[in-house]
Amino acid sequence: MKITVIGAGNMGGALIHGWAKSGKLESITIADKNEKVLESFRETYPFISTTTDNVEAVRGAEIVILVVKPWFMPAVLEEIKPALDLKNQIIVSDAANFTTEELANALGTSGQFCYVIPNIAAEFGASMSFVAKGEGCSDDSLAKVKSLYDLCGDTLVVTEKLVEPGMMMASCGIAYVMRYIRAQMEGGCEMGFYPQQAKQIALQTMQGAVSLLKETGWHPEEAIDKVTTPGGITIKGLNELDHCGFNSAVIKSLKAGLK
Repeated sequence: MKITVIGAGNMGGALIHGWAKSGKLESITIADKNEKVLESFRETYPFISTTTDNVEAVRGAEIVILVVKPWFMPAVLEEIKPALDLKNQIIVSDAANFTTEELANALGTSGQFCYVIPNIAAEFGASMSFVAKGEGCSDDSLAKVKSLYDLCGDTLVVTEKLVEPGMMMASCGIAYVMRYIRAQMEGGCEMGFYPQQAKQIALQTMQGAVSLLKETGWHPEEAIDKVTTPGGITIKGLNELDHCGFNSAVIKSLKAGLK
């Protein structure tokens, strides 16, 4: 599979690292205006092709992935439009809220368009990505795009209306999880642990919780019941979270960014 990635910032860079580390792709071309960023990728992955020319980058690619800010998308699409082979190429938008309908409007035609939202854990093969196809996209093209993002973690094929909620849960949501970890670390420090010790405890606790749910298939409440006894200290802490509106705060944070 030959792919071109336009945009090598935080998200684009994470995907490039993930795909390069997989060793599964025939060809990876990166286009970005920042030569220092491109130089860094060339040094790390000598087999990757790089260019500052977006038009040159898309020629010959099987899949073109656009990982730029949404407000830059119209200009980038206008720039590369003459060089695209829309009968044979798959175009993927990784820009928040830039759907396949937006792609079609910008390019003036329908095509093999997909809308995908991953997260920055893609660099380590641990992304949660949401993949949706446009009206004119074939099942074969969708399968190719899904297999590509499978190299960077878990993928879920959804309708386009669920990509944005998925983004809030996983792409934005990863920041919310980090904020919880930070809070647990701060609490640990207040109770007497050094910061690195508190970080180790928080990370291992989070990893243990994830492993427990994955291995057992339990609902979180089933796991909570295992460590909660009448009159015990766990229920006191859980009740304090409820009194402080923990569940409501999480739900509101997830819905805050929806249009």
